[in-house]
Amino acid sequence: MPQPTFTDDKCQFNFNKERLWERSYLLVKCEELHLEEEFRLYHVRLWNSFLGVFCLLHTLITIVHCTILLLTCPHTHLILIDVCIYLVSAFIIVTVLSVNFCEKFASRHSWITYVSSVIAALTLVSADIFQGTYHYYTHDWALDTFYDTYIIYMIYMFMPIPLMSGALLLGVTVSVVYITYFAVYIATEYYFEIYSTYDYGRFIVDIFHHVCFNLLGMFFRTMNDIVVRSSFLDRHQYVMEKIWLRNARRQEKLVLYSIIPPQIAKPIQDDIQNRLARKGGGLRSPGVMEHIVGIQIHPEVSILYADVVNYTQLTTTLDVERLVRLLHDLYGRFDLAATQFQVQRIKFLGDCYYCVAGLKRPNPDHAKCCVDLGLSMISHIQEVRRENNVDIDMRIGVHSGSVIAAVIGEAKLQYDVWGIDLTIANRLESTGLAGHVHISASTLNELDPSQYTIMPGTDAASVDPLLIKHNINTFLISTESSTHFTKRSTEKFDSQSYIDMRARPDLYSTNEDVINEELRQEFRKMPVNSFKPGRIFSLKRNDHSNDLLTSEVTKLCLVFRDSQLECKYLHSPDLMFKHSMLLAWIIGCSLTYIQLMTLNKNLRISGLVLDFIILTCLTILLVIAWYKKLCFLSYGMNEEINHRFSGLSCRIFRTCEKIQGSLSLRICIYLFILCSYNSVVSVILMGCDREEFELMSIESKLYHYDADVTMCFNPWVITNVVSLIISMGFTFTNIPFILKIVVCFVLTLAYLIIIFFQFEFIFHHSATTNPFFAAEYAHSLLVVITFFTLYLKERHAEFTNKVNFNWRVELRRKQRDAHIANRSIIILLNNILPAHVVNVYLTSLANHELYYEEYKLVSVLFATLRNFEMSLRSLRILNEIITQFDRLLHHYKGNYLVEKIKIVGCTYMAACGLDVRFADRISKKSDNEDSNNRDSLMEEVQQALMIRRASSTVSGQSHRENLHEEVVFVMATFALDLMRTLWMLNKAYETVSYDRTIITPDMSVGISSGEVMAGVVGASQPYYDIWGDPVNMASRMDSTGMIGHIQVTKETAIILREFGIVCNYRGKTYVKGPGKIPTYFVAIDNNYDFITVDAKRTPRQQHRQRIASLSDNESLAGYLGFDDEDSNREY
Repeated sequence: MPQPTFTDDKCQFNFNKERLWERSYLLVKCEELHLEEEFRLYHVRLWNSFLGVFCLLHTLITIVHCTILLLTCPHTHLILIDVCIYLVSAFIIVTVLSVNFCEKFASRHSWITYVSSVIAALTLVSADIFQGTYHYYTHDWALDTFYDTYIIYMIYMFMPIPLMSGALLLGVTVSVVYITYFAVYIATEYYFEIYSTYDYGRFIVDIFHHVCFNLLGMFFRTMNDIVVRSSFLDRHQYVMEKIWLRNARRQEKLVLYSIIPPQIAKPIQDDIQNRLARKGGGLRSPGVMEHIVGIQIHPEVSILYADVVNYTQLTTTLDVERLVRLLHDLYGRFDLAATQFQVQRIKFLGDCYYCVAGLKRPNPDHAKCCVDLGLSMISHIQEVRRENNVDIDMRIGVHSGSVIAAVIGEAKLQYDVWGIDLTIANRLESTGLAGHVHISASTLNELDPSQYTIMPGTDAASVDPLLIKHNINTFLISTESSTHFTKRSTEKFDSQSYIDMRARPDLYSTNEDVINEELRQEFRKMPVNSFKPGRIFSLKRNDHSNDLLTSEVTKLCLVFRDSQLECKYLHSPDLMFKHSMLLAWIIGCSLTYIQLMTLNKNLRISGLVLDFIILTCLTILLVIAWYKKLCFLSYGMNEEINHRFSGLSCRIFRTCEKIQGSLSLRICIYLFILCSYNSVVSVILMGCDREEFELMSIESKLYHYDADVTMCFNPWVITNVVSLIISMGFTFTNIPFILKIVVCFVLTLAYLIIIFFQFEFIFHHSATTNPFFAAEYAHSLLVVITFFTLYLKERHAEFTNKVNFNWRVELRRKQRDAHIANRSIIILLNNILPAHVVNVYLTSLANHELYYEEYKLVSVLFATLRNFEMSLRSLRILNEIITQFDRLLHHYKGNYLVEKIKIVGCTYMAACGLDVRFADRISKKSDNEDSNNRDSLMEEVQQALMIRRASSTVSGQSHRENLHEEVVFVMATFALDLMRTLWMLNKAYETVSYDRTIITPDMSVGISSGEVMAGVVGASQPYYDIWGDPVNMASRMDSTGMIGHIQVTKETAIILREFGIVCNYRGKTYVKGPGKIPTYFVAIDNNYDFITVDAKRTPRQQHRQRIASLSDNESLAGYLGFDDEDSNREY
């Protein structure tokens, strides 16, 4: 349930953090996540650990107690019964409780934990009371009880009782038994007459002691349950984050490695994640690479070029949905076949599909793999042709040689290959014969001719200038003649007639059983204590669940060995401060009452003043600590969540938050509380005149009269109060454990000094717990037992807190890693797919749904570097040129986005207008999908379409189309920027000593505009491509264009003229397909600016002016050793 946030002009109220540490909230979260059963099992382990500590502690206490009795008592025969009772009861207790160490047996019989705890507690109570009763009736010796407070500690802190109510019931029962014993057997005979007014107050004091000790036990149980549940939920979230992160990294690798080989992709992946970590998760997009050029030379590979015959007719006659489905089916088959034959697809080039065998790893059968793949592709396209009734076929060329492979550029990462052998393979395809694989002699030399029927090459290949220049002999292989292959391939791919995209793993989800099992394993490894004395009482010897954390903390004080981690732990906010203050206030009230009931009458006024000051301060702190919770209960639960808080309320909120977040303030409050408690004890001690008490005691024995017991304090009351203060000193939350140990040790030592030196006579003449056992020893032993018991309890609590904090640190680290992994995936996808498709891919396409778009007007650009001979050396220069082109995209992210589509060799392809707001048609999700889960992007698109259709009704169709014709102007501006950039790069190269033969400023550009279809196709990797007549025409404008010019079609020229850009008529140019058509050159002056006339229309986005200074070109100079000041500055 979302937590309310109350806002006001003066302050902001937020209870979210405190809410996370509310027991009720944690209970609900555990139930929502179905973790109660796992928590119960962990709870059993945890309390068994407590039980192991208690068994060891009680055994040691019994041995020490019995040893001291035997060594200090002069009449040993009188205390042998006591020693036997203690030893037998200890044996019974340890034996009964040891049953709980058989976890499986105890889990099957849940009543065992209750019964064993009750038997253990009542055994010790019976032993304690029996030995006192025995000596009372046998030797007329009234003795005080020894284990009353110890048993209450034992019940709440060590007994494996699952429910708080069960522990409370047992604790109250034990307290009632002791109070009754005190009233019936001891008080009436030794201390006072219980029916007198003053003595009745003394009796109430003993009740207050038991109430306070029970509250301490309940507080420990509550805080322990909160911390443990919080740790448990953190561990659950940690495991879920780990699973998500593992799947996200698998997804990242799947996406990246399907496009780029791992040896090249790894530096890119590491660079993205390192930069994300440095910049706190922010990274500009689409730029990813910062001069990372992963170049590899592959000397022995085979290249396959496949061209779809009649592809142009296909893209111009089919509607977008049918076209994308057909291409998705066709290219999906090709991808699966390529995977089967260990051939890596490089990319689609419209109707061309090319791939290489032997790239990922050396493969001696690379030629056979390519030829078999080619025959399989022909078989598949013939099957698709029959099923879809379309006139298409395949023309395939295969050549074996060497290539250079690399990832170049900074946006839209694409793995590509270069080399003359690639050009030869392309030429083999273009001169080949449909339905056949056209191979070179070098490929034939790698094959076993007996498996194929080899035919002479085509006539077109015999007269091709490039093939003649490189002395390439060609051959044809037909599917009909290759019976050996045909049978094998058909059997293999019959089941793949329609691509089952569900074969791709859905890596964003993991099987629920796997998650549950991993959670169970992780919960079983959760540590429960820094050491496990329970092993002494169980058969488990090889539990290493604690090794991880115990190696990170010291043994005695549980301090993190990492000082920075310890500092962060100490300065973490104390969101349970209010619980500590409530307990401190209750104990403070009890102590003041005890003081007033036991204080000398002469100091009553001083005691009242001191009590008033202490209670006032504690009440103020209590109000500050609980005020926010009270406001939450008052206003947060109502429907009206806005409330104007007063200035005083705001100051209280801020004060509480400051106390919670400040370690020094909490320590000061902690020390103030303990000093206040000790001042109460000091006033009680000051009210006793030792000399007068000693004199009265001596005279009472000499003259046989009853001494005035009210003259001085009751030593056992003071001992119980000091035990209570020590307990509070250990129990206060989020105080450094070392400080607690030091403070409580000083308190214990100071009280021992009081017992043995300052008030030795008084303590010596108080009631004892065993016959002839010096009372001062009984007092000191009880205080020491309290110190060590609370030390072990708090050590366990500190360990639990350290576990919780350590897991929170690990959780934040996992969340940070998961965020970086998620961002890196999105960045990678943004560099593979257009930004508006990424969200769709992560939802619809990740679930293997088809996605396509249709646009009425998109402007397409092809820009080719001319006379650029590819080599390893020139490839680095090409990377720098493409990188500069990619950085231009940062300046075209306005209303009309320029989207990089692909790089083909030395050709740069981009488009403007691929915006879902302008789409006339997009794919929809399946109708049976829940409408509540529809993708928000799809809804926005539908709303945009409705608005646009409504606009067209009012303003007319022509106005709508004119509105988006600016994409043509934007694309022409981008083309001009490309030419400027290349010119500036050339000028930069002239300033350095470099081989000028590898760089040329020559570039031709072609632009065409019109209706375009777009979509994501392929099975092995996501690939966004566009189709349509403008794509074909832009490519023809580039290939038939002239160096240094931007050639456009007539339709594009008309639009540019309306924006005031002059377009010069070139004449009729022959273009493959439509034949001779009129073409135009965009008029550009010598300074690379448009030649303009008066414009009929004004564009929203003005074209950027050329900057003459070469210093503004940021990358190339830096790449070659110059300063690179501003990588994103506009020209």
